[in-house]
Amino acid sequence: MFTQFFGFKYNPFTKEIPVQELFQGSDFLELESRLKYIQSTRGIFLLTAEAGTGKTTALRQFCNGLNPGLFKPCYYSLTTVTVMDFYRGLILRLGEEPTFRKVNMFEQLQRLIYSSYHDQRVTPFIIIDEAQCLSNKVLDDLRILFNFSMDSENPFVLVLAGQTSLRNRLQMGINTPLRQRINVKYHLQGLKKEELSDYIYSRLKYAGFQEANLFSDSALDSIFTITKGVPRQVNNLVTGCLMYACANRLRFLDEEVVYQANQDIEL
Repeated sequence: MFTQFFGFKYNPFTKEIPVQELFQGSDFLELESRLKYIQSTRGIFLLTAEAGTGKTTALRQFCNGLNPGLFKPCYYSLTTVTVMDFYRGLILRLGEEPTFRKVNMFEQLQRLIYSSYHDQRVTPFIIIDEAQCLSNKVLDDLRILFNFSMDSENPFVLVLAGQTSLRNRLQMGINTPLRQRINVKYHLQGLKKEELSDYIYSRLKYAGFQEANLFSDSALDSIFTITKGVPRQVNNLVTGCLMYACANRLRFLDEEVVYQANQDIEL
């Protein structure tokens, strides 16, 4: 196992890394600043990114830092469902058993959000992940569901997070009313080329590896060229490099190692 070969305490590129150990690149920090803005102003936030860029991880870290006395995180990702099932799932996430008719569930959801904000002084921080899979019927219901006091207040934070296709969906005429209600937008792009080395070595350091020259500069260039800075792809490729290096008893990884590892993991 490559963890033993390199003397790692853990697999450096697992997704189970604690949130406090996550690398914070410029893209990540910009997203955090915009989330803090919507946290203070409330309303609807649109977050898009290509698959594997780290949007869910970034949201997990942000929610981890929310004051539980002021905010109630609610994460929902089952988006390939009917409108009725969507209502049921969201009510369950907010801590109640759903009623049976749609009109009653609508009123139940609005009551839960309104009561949390006004009576308990706790703002629901609702994250709908994989939102690109939501049907147009659910998207249309969202703009009605999150209309409070005749559209005069926002007793909630709603984050719609999804892949880039979600923006295309929202450009459709049927979704114009929801699109117009979005207060803040951000598109997460991933790691910049100059951040790649720091990202990789921060993960290695977390695993207990203290050396700073495991990868050649050409290897790092190759990794970025192949992955385009998408963190999930970087994690997979670097893990492949470490496995290849372990199998061949290599203590220094150059572009040939990256090439061979990429050949192994390509589908």
